[in-house]
Amino acid sequence: MDRELYGREAILGADGLAARLTGLAPYGSARVAYEHRDDPPVAVLTGGRGMGKTAVLKQLRRLYREVTPVALVDCEAVVPPADPGPGWTPVTGALPELAAQLTARVRAARPVPFPRLSLGLVAVASISWTREDETRAQRDLQALGPVLATVDTRGDAATGWVTKVLTKLAAGAFDAVAPLAGLVAEATVETVLEESFGRFQRRTADWYGSYPHAGGNGRIGLRQLAVDFERGGDLRRRAEDHLVLALVTDLVRAYEGLARGARRGRPVLLLDNAHTELGRRLVEPLLRRRAAGVRDRIAVFATSRTHDHEGLSHATRRRLPEVAHGSHWARGSEVTSGILAVELTALAPADVQAAFDRQDPAGRAPAGLARGVHRLTRGRPLGVALLAQATGEALARAAGAGTGRPDRAAGADLVPGALLDHTVELREDRPPVRVADELLARLVPGQQLDMLCVLAAAHGEESARLLATARLRDRSLEGDVALRVRDALRAQGWPVGPEFFVSDPLLRALLLHRLRFQDDDHPYYAVWRAVHETLRTAYAPGGRLPSVRHRLHQELVLGRTRDCVTHLRERFADAEVTDWLDSLRFIASASAPYLRTPGRPGPDPRRAVALGREATDTLPDGETGLAGLGERAVELQLRLRRLLHAVWLLSDPLVLPDDEVVEKMAHELRQLSGVHPSGNSVLWDAATHWPRDIRAWRPLSMPPGATGGAGGRTGTSGTRRGEGGSDA
Repeated sequence: MDRELYGREAILGADGLAARLTGLAPYGSARVAYEHRDDPPVAVLTGGRGMGKTAVLKQLRRLYREVTPVALVDCEAVVPPADPGPGWTPVTGALPELAAQLTARVRAARPVPFPRLSLGLVAVASISWTREDETRAQRDLQALGPVLATVDTRGDAATGWVTKVLTKLAAGAFDAVAPLAGLVAEATVETVLEESFGRFQRRTADWYGSYPHAGGNGRIGLRQLAVDFERGGDLRRRAEDHLVLALVTDLVRAYEGLARGARRGRPVLLLDNAHTELGRRLVEPLLRRRAAGVRDRIAVFATSRTHDHEGLSHATRRRLPEVAHGSHWARGSEVTSGILAVELTALAPADVQAAFDRQDPAGRAPAGLARGVHRLTRGRPLGVALLAQATGEALARAAGAGTGRPDRAAGADLVPGALLDHTVELREDRPPVRVADELLARLVPGQQLDMLCVLAAAHGEESARLLATARLRDRSLEGDVALRVRDALRAQGWPVGPEFFVSDPLLRALLLHRLRFQDDDHPYYAVWRAVHETLRTAYAPGGRLPSVRHRLHQELVLGRTRDCVTHLRERFADAEVTDWLDSLRFIASASAPYLRTPGRPGPDPRRAVALGREATDTLPDGETGLAGLGERAVELQLRLRRLLHAVWLLSDPLVLPDDEVVEKMAHELRQLSGVHPSGNSVLWDAATHWPRDIRAWRPLSMPPGATGGAGGRTGTSGTRRGEGGSDA
């Protein structure tokens, strides 16, 4: 099921990029002024997985398929049939699919025929036919049925062709030196022209007279095309390029010689995952044709998962908002300057709220849930769509269960982390799927998730290699598994390191969530615990990567707070206060979520500690670190315990900020400012600016109040005075 799109008006709006390149308003046949009438660019939408590239192409198909010819092909999904012949390649597999879609009837216009493409594909398909194997020829022609039907509407036309083609071969006296593929192609083309092409259609064969070594003779050109295709290598690429241009020419000719207004706008080619080899094979011939000054009336929209793909080396680059009213594109001297590369940007908070409003029109979800989902997903459209749908379905189930609870109370337990464990129904013929599982399946398809989950716990490449050595030894037979995973992530467009091996916050949260719960062994979490114990040991004094900050962070991940609080207390008076605050922030950073048992709602245990409502007198001194401390040290230890839990809770992207905890954090920082010997103003500023960061859904800034694109980094990995080395 195609999803509703938000934040893509720059492309899909009434005067957006698509309307200006097609000359047609969405959902209708109203004309729109062309932005580039004679020489349109190829628009390539760039962005990583889950950024909505495919969704935009599907929306374009939905908007225009009734008013102009439209075709959509996923260049990663073109796979060979069960028994492909020598004439099948990804290019010859994609072209018939494109033609079949483009020939669909649209308003006030006849279907587009593809005679040139049909002749070329038949010539190539025939290269392995023999009289001894009529079945092969029959199967290949039937596979080309959809594109052949654009010329000959008789459903059984191919049946008679095979016999006649092979009869011609048997009766002919051929030069033994001539390549057999060319002879078969020539006999096939002659038969097809005689049997299926009308008098005027037969002239389309002359188009192949421009093929190398054809000397202006179209039939010789088709024969040479088949010979080149069979030989492979660069010659096959040349033949495939000519087949691509055959489709383009057929499509262009459908717009020529018609009465004014017979066809409106431009036909639309949509190529998903065009960064692949097949994508380049389909786009580059068109780019070269346009660069040579041959114009056409085709609007091409493609997608690329990588922003720095070499095929985009000379493209005009724009971010999505910049093309809302004009692309400001101009062709340069390089072939690839014919590309307008548009980077899809993340959804804004208002877009996320609109998605939630659609799923929850009664407004029963917690008021901050949409912003919390925006913080977790960073506005990645796929994550927003699935989490919004999970919210709507969860609220509908609660209402249908007849709990008797008020509407808003029914959604009180919904937080981003809880939504990951809810299910959504994506298709009627498929059982509901868990949100976290579906997101991982679509964000990192084909990856070995068990291995990736382990490495997601690493801070940098060095700790990832350590985890690979300690926990993935059986996966490292062919080399360093951490480096192979790093390269695989980069190939998929995911950022890697240096602060976190898996740098994208949503992907890292999903992988750590799976690491925690994949074995369903509550309360032991054996795999989770083993991974983090490995890191804690490595960061300890004498370990391979000694670092106090990283070790304490791992202690907190494992739920052990005593050493963290004690370290903060012992360094409180002696450390430079900005470094001390940065250590607090790092130890309790967003990569240390408190993962509760799925399906068990209720108050977060950290909240009671942060608000001072924990019954500390019932806790053993070994857990609080109070044993042997004087009165003032006990007071400071408890205050820092409250502060640590507050920062930990408020930095967690899987929960929603709590105003009472925010106020308590500010209170504790102000109290600390009064007792610190030299850094009282910095602590006082933190009491002002950190609540402001939290309420603005930003990471805590360092130094407090610092401005930046993201409000400061969420953690650092550099060496700090007296705190050990860094994790590379």
